[in-house]
Amino acid sequence: MFKSTYESITKGNPMWNELPVSTSTLYPWDPSSTYIHEPPYFKDMKMSPPGPRPVKDAYCLLNFGDSITTDHISPAGNIHPDSPAAKYLKERGVERKDFNSYGSRRGNDEIMARGTFANIRLVNKFLKGEVGPKTIHVPSGEKLAVFDAAMKYKNEGHDTIILAGAEYGSGSSRDWAAKGPMLQGVKAVIAKSFERIHRSNLAGMGIIPLCYKAGEDADTLGLTGHERYTVHLPTNVSEIKPGQDVTVTTDNGKSFTCTLRFDTEVELAYYDHGGILPYVARKIAEQ
Repeated sequence: MFKSTYESITKGNPMWNELPVSTSTLYPWDPSSTYIHEPPYFKDMKMSPPGPRPVKDAYCLLNFGDSITTDHISPAGNIHPDSPAAKYLKERGVERKDFNSYGSRRGNDEIMARGTFANIRLVNKFLKGEVGPKTIHVPSGEKLAVFDAAMKYKNEGHDTIILAGAEYGSGSSRDWAAKGPMLQGVKAVIAKSFERIHRSNLAGMGIIPLCYKAGEDADTLGLTGHERYTVHLPTNVSEIKPGQDVTVTTDNGKSFTCTLRFDTEVELAYYDHGGILPYVARKIAEQ
């Protein structure tokens, strides 16, 4: 049975063989598809790495406590009818009964970016006890969906960071829990500790993982999230070392030291290239 199956496997079957297939070696993206969309990871990419990007006067997008899971960050369940992702689908003629789930639409970056931090059980200190996928746009004081606030910061030309407690990114390993924040414009996450794989995924997407020093966190340092944050990293990647101390300052005069959680030279190379995807693309192009 094994031999007969695998002897004919490259011949396909009538149903498979009758599928219309483009002769192009490149995937033919369908701009009308709400399931598969060309992501922007390689948009405007140049052959030379961009190098470290300064994080200066960044606003805090979200202020978390402990145990924020990857499902809080990138839920896989149903798309809530009042969410930014639902609005995107409605604008494209998709009826509510056909929304499906975030997990089923993971091939569409537009949906997944809107679904980042869209968990209805998200607890954000900015909301003072209110539970849900909202945050405060600090300059205006507006309460917005997290995606809408992130896009407002982006359109205003502001970087953002996230403050978190212990075990940030715990739970199942989800690539979108790092891709989504990157697409929302998050440049750094400052936490008491990270789940191992999620920290590595953040590094792979070019997001700076920073850990408070032992005994410190946002509360002990008196950080409310309403400050603006500058991460003092060297602008030359050769001057950055895995695990080094990094000073973070705020616009109201606070200063504290974090541990840089790029744990290997390879992760530093990813950061230098803007993430693992452009890093790999450049390596392939060099061959």
